[in-house]
Amino acid sequence: MSETVTLSLDEAARLAKAAFLTSGVSDAHAEALTATVMAGQADECHSHGLYRVLGCVRSVREGKVNPVAEPRVSTPAPAIVKVDADYGFSPLAFRTGLPHLVEKARGQGLAALAINHCFHFSALWPEVEALAAQGLAALALTPSHAWVAPAGGTKGVFGTNPIAFAWPRPGDFPFVFDFATSAAARGEIELHRRAGKPIPEGWAIDAEGQPTTDATAALAGAMLTFGGHKGSALSAMVELMAGPLIGDMTSLESMAFDAGVGAAPCHGELILAFDPARFLGAEKDAHVARAEALFDAILGQGARLPSQRRFAARQRTATAGVTIPRQLYADIQALLA
Repeated sequence: MSETVTLSLDEAARLAKAAFLTSGVSDAHAEALTATVMAGQADECHSHGLYRVLGCVRSVREGKVNPVAEPRVSTPAPAIVKVDADYGFSPLAFRTGLPHLVEKARGQGLAALAINHCFHFSALWPEVEALAAQGLAALALTPSHAWVAPAGGTKGVFGTNPIAFAWPRPGDFPFVFDFATSAAARGEIELHRRAGKPIPEGWAIDAEGQPTTDATAALAGAMLTFGGHKGSALSAMVELMAGPLIGDMTSLESMAFDAGVGAAPCHGELILAFDPARFLGAEKDAHVARAEALFDAILGQGARLPSQRRFAARQRTATAGVTIPRQLYADIQALLA
């Protein structure tokens, strides 16, 4: 028997949504969650794809997540939108706030969306790509749980604290990057553990503060930032911008709130949107062309742009479907039982 299972995108989406619904989330949440995990799976980012179904369902069953939360929108300032997720998952809160953020950015040139009291588990590129599709540049920041040690330290203080950015471009795909300020995403270490594979050196330390390539020891110890003190400083910035600035929890506070349950991290998210048309007016086309010249200078010497491999995977899986480990398929099927 093959160790993998291949599903069409529609089959995979139906499987994910059925699993989410069995946990008791509302249909609106199930739709938003399915779209988010399918974005990861279609791009062959396995750590943020169907694998995340397991953690989301567990988070609901542990009683942490409000499965029927209805996000509430407020506008405390002309360029600020706030969405209180009411301790539900973040994708529906983002969907709720998105049109308000777009409207404010187009009206004033730039605007911010602060999502509070949300359980966040996903990559950030679906969110910044949604804004790029509206012709806006976007920047997104969020903390998580205190799994990551600061440079020179041995105990977790920071989350994986991803930063995502998107720049709209002519054609099908924007310029996008989305990376954790940790040396790797937490999900990558978890996938290595499930597969019984060692992790690369430099990803983590064990509970005694010693370097390790053992995934299980890494999960019991602390992850490391990328780039030493530089990644550590960026991670601290994410904590401040998407924590105290918007009135939400830091990664340390999120982990304390979890109280050892092991649910998805609960915290806030900050998304900034910029309208090139407002910044540039009649000169927009000329300056957008200058941006394209920059991309050409990168590609022209054989380098690649961030997310090119994701976009190629997206085109491939649209017809070929997605392939996942048979054990993961069985684990999701077990949820339906």
